[in-house]
Amino acid sequence: QVQLVESGGRLVQAGGSLRLSCAASGRTFSSDAMGWFRQALGKEREFVSVVSWTGGNSYRADIADSGKGRFTAWRDNARNTMYLQMNNLKPEDTAVYYCAADPSSNTLVRGKAAYWGQGTQVTVSS
Repeated sequence: QVQLVESGGRLVQAGGSLRLSCAASGRTFSSDAMGWFRQALGKEREFVSVVSWTGGNSYRADIADSGKGRFTAWRDNARNTMYLQMNNLKPEDTAVYYCAADPSSNTLVRGKAAYWGQGTQVTVSS
């Protein structure tokens, strides 16, 4: 059974940092795209980042404009885990953050990933 389990979300003050983790099990995702989405209360789910396999041992991380300069995403295939480092957090970053995985990065970015986690709550206080 494939599972994606997020962790690391909590309450943090504005300007603080958090590192989210997404641990995958049930299969290896080394050649798949893995990414993060978030959904704030009353809003639609939005794309945050994707780490795409580009061949061999190479990956490319893309960050949505909302997180550029503040967020960094990477993956550790030995641990089948993906990370999202979030710095200089703002109240508008408050949301449930979801991990996703799909063989296609295009499919993932469009929000149609085959695999999803249950989410972890990030709350940024002002």
